Amino acid sequence: MAWWGKVIGGTLGFMMGGPLGALLGSTIGHQFDSGLKRGGFRSISAKLEQTQAAFFTATFSVMGHIAKADGRVSAHEIQAAQSLMNQMRLSDDQKKVAIELFEKGKAPDFPLDSVLAQFKTECHRQTTLMRMFLEIQIQAAMADGRIDPAESRVLRHVGTSLGFESGEIEQLIHFVSGASNAGGRAQKAQPVSEAYKILGVTERASDDEIKKAYRRLMNQHHPDKLVAKGMPEEMIKLANEKTQEIRKAWERVRDHRAAQQ
Repeated sequence: MAWWGKVIGGTLGFMMGGPLGALLGSTIGHQFDSGLKRGGFRSISAKLEQTQAAFFTATFSVMGHIAKADGRVSAHEIQAAQSLMNQMRLSDDQKKVAIELFEKGKAPDFPLDSVLAQFKTECHRQTTLMRMFLEIQIQAAMADGRIDPAESRVLRHVGTSLGFESGEIEQLIHFVSGASNAGGRAQKAQPVSEAYKILGVTERASDDEIKKAYRRLMNQHHPDKLVAKGMPEEMIKLANEKTQEIRKAWERVRDHRAAQQ
């Protein structure tokens, strides 16, 4: 939680300017200046804390923007944001900031493109980190069981702005959809079709292709690696849950294929 202490202390403001710094600064009362323009040497830990603060700020503000895309914010979408905060085990102060960022994202003049551009820079264009961010946004958009057309347009815009191809975005939507459905069936056997969807392969894929897909997904969602790249420590539970779903999908497909031999 070192990054949060720096935010509260105001010292992180000297490192992170731009729209993300403005959003976070106005939310907690600090005047974050254009620190990004100052340059100079910063330690690896300082850069990591800045990335973590940027991830936190972008996550909840963009989530609010997507929720308002269809003109209204549903109870399901509010619940999804609150559920994410609970999963992260945020402190009361952190929840207040997250809620305020969500509200700022709903504003008509929310600078989405500027926020995404800075977020991409703060992530140092690390694909695994940006993928996790996009998965969180998709999961929140699917809180009511579907993605509204307006939300879909914004989600795809977010994805392309971060450098993902349309096919990759569609695959992430399938992945999140499959994982969400599997998570809601704790007491029932997972349909093998959903297991394939989570792994991003078809039933026609070879065993080697399935194994490669499984290993790639596990590597992309490895909690320690994500935190090391700048995902806030509070979100490690989300990464753990995703790796569990990926492992369950792999075991389901493996066992299904073994039974057919």
